[in-house]
Amino acid sequence: MTKAIDIFCHCLPPRLNAAVDAALAVPLPMLDRARSLTPMVDLEARLRLMDQFPGYRQVLSLASPALEAIVGPDTSPELARVGNDAQAEWCTAHPDRFPGFIASLPMNHPDAVLAEATRAVEGLGAVGVQVYSHVNGQPLDAPEHRPLFALMAKLGRPIWLHPLRGANVPDYPGEDLSRYDIWWAFGWPHESSVAMARLVFAGVFEEWPGLKIITHHAGGTVPMMEGRLEAGLDLFTERYPPAAPEAARPALSEPTADAFRRFYADTATFGSSTAIECGRSFFGNAHMLFATDMPFDPELGASNIR
Repeated sequence: MTKAIDIFCHCLPPRLNAAVDAALAVPLPMLDRARSLTPMVDLEARLRLMDQFPGYRQVLSLASPALEAIVGPDTSPELARVGNDAQAEWCTAHPDRFPGFIASLPMNHPDAVLAEATRAVEGLGAVGVQVYSHVNGQPLDAPEHRPLFALMAKLGRPIWLHPLRGANVPDYPGEDLSRYDIWWAFGWPHESSVAMARLVFAGVFEEWPGLKIITHHAGGTVPMMEGRLEAGLDLFTERYPPAAPEAARPALSEPTADAFRRFYADTATFGSSTAIECGRSFFGNAHMLFATDMPFDPELGASNIR
């Protein structure tokens, strides 16, 4: 009997690791850290951990970094295929544990993105696709990415949104890098929130009102910005006109805060009940989904699941 389906947890199957190692010229510390978590790469270890929680199931997704952040467009489509095939194999081998997976996409190759999304959903049974908060520094609302939103709306499958930022993004403009892991602790929620805002004001939900986008970590900082998204933003715009025409905020067919409530959010907050309650208050119970970020916790996933 299913008691909980974890909709945002991560894996790095051995087949993908071998392909990534063959494609990389130098090791990536962040990737190596993720691989050091045994349930991330070892299916049997993952299943043993899951055995501790009867009725617990997982929707798989590949761990960061994004494929397009580590290889060029000549290689990313193949890595996406390998990663998606490997996830599908885990699901096929253990359908009682893994009811589905989220496909990764080669976002630096727009033509291959559509082909791989279609192949993964229609051919492999992917429940949706994962994108990151930007594509090598370019926003998700760029024209070349809009066909993906159209495709996922047509397929009726969600898009999972994962933040992306590294220590190379400084905390202040006058510095060269981020200190004290601020890029992750505060930078990732900020990345999610900025990406959400760009999608809202670019009219993604206006054009595809049925599109479902699931955000990680309880929706970043958005739930705490409710007041700013309502009267605050309108008041600010009235007092301080945009510096350039392209920066002007377009009119929406609904209140700004309601447009942000179209997103779904998860409970992957490293166990913070305060953050979860904030997310529930903003998005509503129907738009809050159970997730753990497994295996990223001190017990390789167990404490967040618990």
